[in-house]
Amino acid sequence: MSSSPVLVILVGVLCAAGSVLLLERSLSRVLLGVILFGNGVNLLLLLSGRPGGAPIIGITPAAEMSDALPQAMVLTSIVITVGMTAFLLAMAYRSWQLIGHDEVRDDPEDRRIVRQAERDGTSVPDDSLGEGPFADERFGGVVQVDPEQVDPEPPPRRLGDEPADASDRPDATRRRPEPRAGDEAGGV
Repeated sequence: MSSSPVLVILVGVLCAAGSVLLLERSLSRVLLGVILFGNGVNLLLLLSGRPGGAPIIGITPAAEMSDALPQAMVLTSIVITVGMTAFLLAMAYRSWQLIGHDEVRDDPEDRRIVRQAERDGTSVPDDSLGEGPFADERFGGVVQVDPEQVDPEPPPRRLGDEPADASDRPDATRRRPEPRAGDEAGGV
């Protein structure tokens, strides 16, 4: 059994349009791209199964049953697409609240590195090869810090290391406020 050429072309158009929209900078267009691409994949999965009767034993003979696996995969894909849609809607809404539009901007650090490389007439260094600013000589030039991490984790403390000031102490060693006169002892 072959699929209808119209449905195959529709799968291609939906996936192509979704891919083009996924490459846009506006989150609303990315959202439409996810939806279109998801619908194209769902249609492709449905086309992969054979048509037939309901796959219920006792109602339809085994030779005439449709394949239930593509239908189950489509249901799973629908759930994933709805989750991605909700996530992207939340991101677009939050972006609209904060900056007044939903366009994804370039990272300032990436732009700075590209400008510096263009000014120097060199290519951007590959940190993973041990030639960039984050390469550590103790480890053979291998990068030990993620250069894209905005807030790097503090180095792990060893037992016996004392914090430098009171702000570094754990919460257990800080002074707790005294209870007020009308408060019950031990109450929250």
